[in-house]
Amino acid sequence: MKEPKRILFISQQIYPFLTEEDPINMLNRQLPEFFQSHGYETRTFMPKFGDINERRNQLHEVIRLSGQNLIIDDSDHPLLIKVTSIQTARIQIYFIDNDDYFHRRKGIADEHGTEYKDNDERCIFFARGALETVKKLRWTPDVIHCSGWMSALAPLYLKKAFADTPFFANSKIVLALDNHEYKTPFSTKFAQKMMVDGMIQNDIRSIAGFPVGYEELMRLAIDYSDAIAMAAPNLNQRVVNYAETSGKPIMKYQGEDPQLYYDFYNAL
Repeated sequence: MKEPKRILFISQQIYPFLTEEDPINMLNRQLPEFFQSHGYETRTFMPKFGDINERRNQLHEVIRLSGQNLIIDDSDHPLLIKVTSIQTARIQIYFIDNDDYFHRRKGIADEHGTEYKDNDERCIFFARGALETVKKLRWTPDVIHCSGWMSALAPLYLKKAFADTPFFANSKIVLALDNHEYKTPFSTKFAQKMMVDGMIQNDIRSIAGFPVGYEELMRLAIDYSDAIAMAAPNLNQRVVNYAETSGKPIMKYQGEDPQLYYDFYNAL
């Protein structure tokens, strides 16, 4: 019997854990369920923001996956993995958690709307944490779907830091562009903070030494992705133009129907 195809979803926001019924939240909830109903295996990761109620959502820590330290800017940051199930969809959601980056703070901004100053490090921690956990699971995805700017470093890490990891060697990376942007550029130190073994300075030359805004981050993500999905209307036009000149397969926005993604991914 042929083994089912596998899709890894690395998503910044998923309904119902972020309760706002934003189309992107809903899409990131629907896609894993749809693919599983069509015979795929899926794994889904999102940040464990502080406003996600662990008791109500029945999260519990996965001890065998937790405990690794990720070094960012010369500091150790313990990686905690938590998991829960959406019973009605029969899917599991893995949460990337850390006391400093996620557990005590909600979303990307405080109650006054001020974006957290360490969103750059949170972005690094989330992408690295998700990939390190999949590696620990010894699970080989055929397609890796990256949604939201917090997942934007995953394509670079997959192509460089994890280039010799057999679990990802043949994975197709799809960047799903949405209309949620951050406003405060990451510091000029961001490029150096994100460096890990397996990467060289040339890999980050497009952002090295500069403040990194949303557009610069997404252009970097496009460079290391294999395909682009336009997951929302009213996208940043400069980012769209960059994607369209990349020569990579593109799925234009036609709504949130999961069937569109199913057809696009099967064609990759």
